[in-house]
Amino acid sequence: MTALLSVRDLAKHYPMRGGRTLRALAGVSFDMQPGEVLGIVGESGSGKTTLGRVILRLMPATSGTIRFRGQDITRLSRRAVRPLRRHMQIVFQDPYASLNPRMTVEQILGIPLGVHEPMLGRTQRRARIEQMLHTVGLFGDAADRYPHEFSGGQRQRIGIARALICRPELLVADEPVSALDVSVQAQVINLLLDLREQLGLAILFIAHDLAVVGLISDRVAVMYLGRIVELATTADLFARPRHPYTEALFAAVPDVGGRRERVLLKGDMPSPIDPPSGCAFRTRCRYAEPACAAERPPLVEHAPGHFAACPRPELVLSSPLPERAAEMTRAAG
Repeated sequence: MTALLSVRDLAKHYPMRGGRTLRALAGVSFDMQPGEVLGIVGESGSGKTTLGRVILRLMPATSGTIRFRGQDITRLSRRAVRPLRRHMQIVFQDPYASLNPRMTVEQILGIPLGVHEPMLGRTQRRARIEQMLHTVGLFGDAADRYPHEFSGGQRQRIGIARALICRPELLVADEPVSALDVSVQAQVINLLLDLREQLGLAILFIAHDLAVVGLISDRVAVMYLGRIVELATTADLFARPRHPYTEALFAAVPDVGGRRERVLLKGDMPSPIDPPSGCAFRTRCRYAEPACAAERPPLVEHAPGHFAACPRPELVLSSPLPERAAEMTRAAG
């Protein structure tokens, strides 16, 4: 099967004063299949949001390639990218700041229809908008109301409706539930899963919370300092993480039952302007050895479909499904 999205050695650098360079992305590679949900997880500063925006061509890549439906879109002109926008859309983190407060919901959803389907008449446009609002669980006079008249969860549904109104194939969901409380998070995640089934939608789901990612993703990519350090199916990653950073992310999830060993991360994430030599995680890794400073470990397949950038994955502890994910599963049910 041809990948819907194929990313190879993607880098995004920012020149800084004094001739230094901030490497927000430092060689990211992965594929996504049609209809797949791929979770991207990591701390703030790991490059997650930058990755999503570079893939959508909201900012240019420094190097590497992005192929969408087999077409290299990495360096297309702005005019050439515009027809692709309807096939690749984004849902933003903040449901309060991402909607224009001076526009009705009909006007907000009408903008992408006006750009990508200008042939629609007013009646047809209104019907499409009402149909999409129903699809995301908003009924009645929702189209005629303003964003301030809705709750946070409802506003995020409007943001999802706006992204999907032109029936894209790929949705980048950039921390779409982090501003919502747990019960509303579960509702939005369930909505995205339903939409994936109804529309055959592929979702690049970006989050900092492994428990949230585990509820929606088929596979998970763990990012650290601009690189993917582990990539596996969700079931394999939750049952047997193979990178110390993933282990530490699991340990950061609250464990009500106290069944997991607490593994605390040392210090802060290094600066992407001056990353450590060798393995970037070695300055915080409890398994680090002098050899870890010599060479950056590549992303290696240690088990079928399970990749990790660590030469000694056998040291990493088994990490059962976090209690936080179980709580969200109960709330979603």
